[in-house]
Amino acid sequence: MLDGELGETKRTAMEILTALGRIYNAEKMIPVSSAQVAGVSYKTIGDAGLEYLEIMASKGAKVSIPTFLNPAGMDVEQWKEQGIPKEFAEKQIHILDAYKKMGIMSTYTCTPYQIGIRPGKGEHIAWAESSAVAFANSVLGARTNREGGPSALSAGICGVTPYYGLHIDENRVAGVKVKIEANLKSDNDFGTMGYFIGREVGKRYPAFSKIKASEIQLKLLGAAMAASGAVPLFYVEGVTPEYIVSDDAEEIIFTDDDLKKMKEEIDSGEKPDLVTLGCPHASIEEIKRVVELVKEKKPTCKFWICTARKTKEKAEELGYDKIIKEAGGILVADTCMVVCPLKEMGFNITGANSGKAAKYLPNLCKQKVAFGDIEDILYR
Repeated sequence: MLDGELGETKRTAMEILTALGRIYNAEKMIPVSSAQVAGVSYKTIGDAGLEYLEIMASKGAKVSIPTFLNPAGMDVEQWKEQGIPKEFAEKQIHILDAYKKMGIMSTYTCTPYQIGIRPGKGEHIAWAESSAVAFANSVLGARTNREGGPSALSAGICGVTPYYGLHIDENRVAGVKVKIEANLKSDNDFGTMGYFIGREVGKRYPAFSKIKASEIQLKLLGAAMAASGAVPLFYVEGVTPEYIVSDDAEEIIFTDDDLKKMKEEIDSGEKPDLVTLGCPHASIEEIKRVVELVKEKKPTCKFWICTARKTKEKAEELGYDKIIKEAGGILVADTCMVVCPLKEMGFNITGANSGKAAKYLPNLCKQKVAFGDIEDILYR
């Protein structure tokens, strides 16, 4: 591939992977079973990214392993209903067309593990989305570094990735032990704790003392730590498939006071123009919870529930979309609030129950954040 014997696009992709391997002193390439490509929204990659993708597609680039996409900048089918500007939508469609030409699955989700793509313990993959990387490494026990968009695409084309970092067992050791003294009651509490811990540990890997946590709560915890820090791996004693902690690990204590102060710091206290749920993408269980809530009482503002297309279709079969619409909301597929052009759509204050969304919305979307439990932000 590197010598160009299998074509120009594979040579280009292998050059990227080889350069990455040299930077990290990888001794070899290893096969990967799947790749997840980020850099899908026009908002994040712009005209330069679009041009690169169109060049690769025009030269016949094709993926050689199952490869799927992160969220786009809009719902592909109902972008007009969302209020997406036409010029943005046209550029976004060009990006998605380029990826399709390369044989990449149009999943448009940050939670591939919720639509049946669940690599097993020890399985090597090349995923790019920060929260998906944290979930795959931690909750599933798979092996992936946090790939960039170009390196994940290259891995998809070549079917390999450099052998370094979290692909190697001895590098998967937690250096921080987190003792939890806070009373964690809601999903939002886990996202808030993740925001706090991510900021404290940075790029280190935390190990949590035994706590009761659902898969949804682990998803929100990992996503927030990956956003406020750069955490690609965490352990929860008795819950995650692995629990490997260094003998000299530093200890951090997370208290009720930390939880309270963190929420106060994140939350603007203002009434949102729009409430956005599903960061990472909402599961069918999360959608059901919101449906049960809004059936009883109509929210005081517009709201989106962001999810994968496959999950949206399941929700429609159950009639959830109609209940959400009657309550003033939209069940949104393919995208999320973080990669949408919210400012250009006239929104200034966005509500979120996700620590990840709360971290990214101010910088990426120029939004004030109304942060809290779903019951709080929907009815302010």
